[in-house]
Amino acid sequence: SLANPHVRIEYINPIDEEPVIWDRVSKSLPESPREILPHPHGVELGILMQMMKETSARTVSGFMCQEFCRVTPNVVRKFSDETEGLGRRIDTDRHPKRLSPADVKILHKGIAATRIMAPPTNCLSPIGEELMGKTLRRNFNPEIVITVTRQPSVYRGNPFQVEAGIAWGGDLPGDDLASIYRFANRVPLQYEQGACAITQSIVASPWKNYEVQQARGALPTGSLAIILHIASVWVPFTSESKKAVASYDEILKEMRLAIMEAGRKLATHLRKKRRLADAERKKDYIKTYIPQIGIALQEILELSDTQRTKAEGKLADVLERSRKM
Repeated sequence: SLANPHVRIEYINPIDEEPVIWDRVSKSLPESPREILPHPHGVELGILMQMMKETSARTVSGFMCQEFCRVTPNVVRKFSDETEGLGRRIDTDRHPKRLSPADVKILHKGIAATRIMAPPTNCLSPIGEELMGKTLRRNFNPEIVITVTRQPSVYRGNPFQVEAGIAWGGDLPGDDLASIYRFANRVPLQYEQGACAITQSIVASPWKNYEVQQARGALPTGSLAIILHIASVWVPFTSESKKAVASYDEILKEMRLAIMEAGRKLATHLRKKRRLADAERKKDYIKTYIPQIGIALQEILELSDTQRTKAEGKLADVLERSRKM
């Protein structure tokens, strides 16, 4: 329910008759992701060979422009220029089925060496900051909710987007390790938490800088729940079981940046809360000691009760103004 705010989930326990219901927080369906062509930087050598055997294009240039996104005839010429530096210039006007495996291998290296525009990101389906915040408030009833959606990024030619959410305080336990909720394309990851890039990015974040306790190499401690979601056309899992996200440098970087941005906002809230608590404590000190000071002034200056009350009021005003400054 955290990653799918448009869904109503009803669980009927075979023992208890009362069902557990998670109502939807949004009546609008998420926008459907668009289908895109593969990006040249994300294609593997074997797949490229297979695509060349099955294509209906008559030239390598036409094949590249027809089968891949962000490829134009000008980009194909750059591929050919890069292959010249690799020992053999590949003629992109040749028929793709007539290229030898060695030629395709050189072409693949030339593609990898060429700078190409990043793929479009309308193929992704992020949760969104607003809806993520609503689900966190519903599930945890926290003191504050912070959500961050990073700008789309690219790894190995595959677009991806990272979202992070933090719930702090409220009904969350204060002495336990933070609760982590990992999602890949809105699907929860429930196993192999320690091997997941999501957990590693959370542990590697400087939580002490954000007023949150953390032991070395461990999750942060406090009334904290963290949700991290990665949306991608190809999520790199550690195995075929799809239990954990693999630790690619680009993905780890985006995850850490999302967590750190949310952490800075959390630190701002906690510091402001602490300042307000300190101000209230000082205010209580003023209320406690002003009457005693008034009695001492009355005895020293031989003031009347009316004068003493007036002096206490003026003294309280002066101290209150200095406290606010």
